[in-house]
Amino acid sequence: MKKRVLWLRYLIIFFAMATASLTHAQEITVSGKVTDATDGSLLPGVTIVVKSTTTGTVTDADGKYSIKVKKDAVLVFSYVGYMSQEITVTDQKTVDVALAFSTQKLNEVVVIGYGTVKKQDATGAVTAIDSKDFNQGAISSPQQQIIGKIAGVQVTTTGGAPGGDAVIRIRGGSSINASNDPLVIIDGVAMDNAATSGARSTLGMLNPDDIETYTVLKDASATAIYGSRASNGVIIITTKKGVSGAKKISLEYTGNISLSTVPKMISVYNGDDFRALVLKRYPNNPAVDTLLGTANTNWQKEIYRSAVGTDHNLALTGAISTMPYRLSLGYTYQDGTLLKDNMDRTTIGLTLNPTFFKNYLKINVNAKYMNENNQFADQSAIGDAISFDPTKPVTAGGVYGLYNYYWAWLQPNTLPVTTATNNPVAKLNETQNTSIVNRFLGNIQFDYKLHFFPDMRVNLNLGMDYSKSKGEDYVPTYATWDYFNGGIDNTYDQKKQNTLLDFYLNYVKDVKSIHSKFDAMAGYSWQHFYVDAHSYNNNVNHDSAKYSYYPVKQEIYLISFYGRLNYSLYNRYLLTATLRDDGSSRFSSSNRWGLFPSVALGWKINDEKFLRDSKVISQLKLRLGWGETGQQDISSNWYPYIPIYQLSDGHTQYQFGNSWYYTLRPNSYDPNIKWETTATSNVGIDIGFLKDRITASADYFYKNTTNMINYIPVPAGTNLSNYVWTNVGSMNNRGFEFTVDAKPIVTKDWVWDIGANATTYKNKVTKLNISDDPNYPGVMVGAISGGVGNTVQIDKVDYPVNSFYVYQQVYDKNGQPIEGLYVDRNHDGKITDADRYCYKSPNPTVTFGINTRLSYKKWTLAASGHADVGNYMYNNVEANQGVYANIYRGNGPWLGNLTTNVTNTGFYNNQYLSDYYVQNASFFKLDYLSLAYNFGNLVKNTLNLRLSFTVNNVFTITNYKGLDPEVNLGSTSGIDNNMYPRSRVYTLGVNLIL
Repeated sequence: MKKRVLWLRYLIIFFAMATASLTHAQEITVSGKVTDATDGSLLPGVTIVVKSTTTGTVTDADGKYSIKVKKDAVLVFSYVGYMSQEITVTDQKTVDVALAFSTQKLNEVVVIGYGTVKKQDATGAVTAIDSKDFNQGAISSPQQQIIGKIAGVQVTTTGGAPGGDAVIRIRGGSSINASNDPLVIIDGVAMDNAATSGARSTLGMLNPDDIETYTVLKDASATAIYGSRASNGVIIITTKKGVSGAKKISLEYTGNISLSTVPKMISVYNGDDFRALVLKRYPNNPAVDTLLGTANTNWQKEIYRSAVGTDHNLALTGAISTMPYRLSLGYTYQDGTLLKDNMDRTTIGLTLNPTFFKNYLKINVNAKYMNENNQFADQSAIGDAISFDPTKPVTAGGVYGLYNYYWAWLQPNTLPVTTATNNPVAKLNETQNTSIVNRFLGNIQFDYKLHFFPDMRVNLNLGMDYSKSKGEDYVPTYATWDYFNGGIDNTYDQKKQNTLLDFYLNYVKDVKSIHSKFDAMAGYSWQHFYVDAHSYNNNVNHDSAKYSYYPVKQEIYLISFYGRLNYSLYNRYLLTATLRDDGSSRFSSSNRWGLFPSVALGWKINDEKFLRDSKVISQLKLRLGWGETGQQDISSNWYPYIPIYQLSDGHTQYQFGNSWYYTLRPNSYDPNIKWETTATSNVGIDIGFLKDRITASADYFYKNTTNMINYIPVPAGTNLSNYVWTNVGSMNNRGFEFTVDAKPIVTKDWVWDIGANATTYKNKVTKLNISDDPNYPGVMVGAISGGVGNTVQIDKVDYPVNSFYVYQQVYDKNGQPIEGLYVDRNHDGKITDADRYCYKSPNPTVTFGINTRLSYKKWTLAASGHADVGNYMYNNVEANQGVYANIYRGNGPWLGNLTTNVTNTGFYNNQYLSDYYVQNASFFKLDYLSLAYNFGNLVKNTLNLRLSFTVNNVFTITNYKGLDPEVNLGSTSGIDNNMYPRSRVYTLGVNLIL
């Protein structure tokens, strides 16, 4: 709280001083008209803005405008489908402008691997969005900015925790057991996808307010330049930089205050209804009746709260001579809706972009620092709140003073009942799980155009990502859930370092005599990942018998040689070819290197004579691509080909005399393990209508992964385990993507933008073992809560990944499931595992995204949403908590609450493997709705103000019976088990530019 007050103080003082120093420059009124340079027609709806401000106007129906500006102000004229113009105002009072048509979107430059390319010359499936198209509101992690924005890209937050992580999938996963995360590159530094201990998010070091663009490379012709790390696609993040030639310093403040609420809770019995239920189910049974209390406690309301958050960002932008710069400072404080959950984060960013020798030498310096302080809530309290007896109070006196006065289930000797549900409020308040994370990400890039050979560029990029973190998990001795262990006093620390060197030569030559342009690049890359971590586990009294120590020290080297050729003939026929040779220390010398090629063709049909003068079609391009990429991030074991001995933990020591000793045990290994390889084919078309007032693109993709890692049984005695990780599998993904953007209305007062995207998916496992044994049952996955070792999903040949593997439920004539009665699918007269079947998939068959922005004068209304269709969810909450047997447990004894869906099934015992609990989870979510007003100039064209009000997670439309139909796409894909509810967030935002 003190830190937030200090921030507010500094901001007030700063703006007071800045405002006091303003001078009132003389203003003049400039007017004129704007026309089409081709035919002289008047253009209504042209935007005229004073450069580096938010001051502006729009031409009327007759193409006329009028605006008050200071002398020497620069007016920027822009209009959809036309080239922008900048005009400096001197003494003239009339400024008429003729705008020339331009395929503006096509001339935009998009970032690709080791360089940039004009969008019109891109041959791969590449999509870029900039800051004006990001999701708005209380955005605490970068991934939230692109939810639903890009066709073929699924972004799913892992829950409602502040600053929480997100899972990203590009065109579905490419593997079953290896990583499915895309490669993320930030300002030229390829990141490590592994989590940082104690951090909220893998991208937490990056302030969302500092991000300028996301560029997503989706097909292999675009990603193969990154070889072994690109099988799941590539996301290139470019941060904001200074403006070259800026004549003045610009200071921008962006801030907000937010209120997070829990929009929905699990339906359980309240105290009165639970008492009535117990008396009904156990009539005249004092052993049960006397366990009831008199309270009426809503445990979910006790653990959740309305949480306040605030976010502040200052950015100083300008240029010193030929060096543009940008310095940013960000501070985020966010309470979670779950008690005790809190994130406090400070970020600093610096970019310098000087040029020397008449722009022959360009240097880019990027530096980002983050300090994050976390208090993590014990999320197991969510499940406890669902099942804890609602007739009991939160606190009580007497004997409960032994446990800090929190009510708990106790034995007659006043010791805790170990099998009983724990008081969720006590668990949250008594657990102190904290962390401190410091992280630095930076690089320096030199780009030199040779004086003696200006067609050749030399580029050197040196980068580093370094983090240092530590944390503690403390539970006092009197906490009932760890009472017999003596509490918990665990600590950990971690150092991670990712260092990078990229060097390449780039030759660009336009040979007009043969109507050709050559763009060739060849380079070398070296990257080193290093982790040094320690965890120390003990109880509060540090008893030696409870102590365990887990050290981790490992490193990986990646070395690569790569090249690319872009060739253009008549500026219409395009060819791109890439080749990358990757070496990884994960594999033995015989399998260490992998070669990854790609080729793509493009045809700009709109530049052919028969379309060149079309007034309807402004762009039309056909794209064809094929390529191979690899996957070396195959498991958490960084040395899968080496026989390794692993140190035992504190629970598996060996006794000699009166002393206990750690032991070493051998792990299984495969000396021939190698890359997974994904081959991707892509056919795409881009089209634009009416000078790009309407643009669209469509793609068909096919991805086939071979040498896929699987954990398979091996004959006894052939390895150090009966199972081993090895290359045996294959799978494929195919689908269609479609994107459309339009500006239906552009007038003086009204501007309406709308965009939509859709993607279809079809996934199938095609091989899982060496021999293609048709009787191989598959690999059981999808562990659930309840029972011992229960799983409800399977990876099986000819079925989608993570298909649900359950019994077919039988229903009575009223449509109610009959407990314990399932279909005998193999007709052998008995119900066994052989009667389980593959039923539905957690993966959607279609995803949608939609966004719109409507502006009227100084008002702007914006919204964005996304949908999944055809996905199913296993409702583990209902399967575990929705049975009458949970009411009374004699091994305590103790009582437990139920979910109210028990009245729909009537189940007494758990039916974990029934397909009844596999439920349709198709949904549409409105991700945000925002209304903003731009006040424009408040102090003589010097201070600009914009206010906004935004609601995030506005509503969800679904038939799913659980809390939320959208569950993590990661390792727990398709299983809903006591997730941290996503918040509905109300945010008041302000933007000031000085």
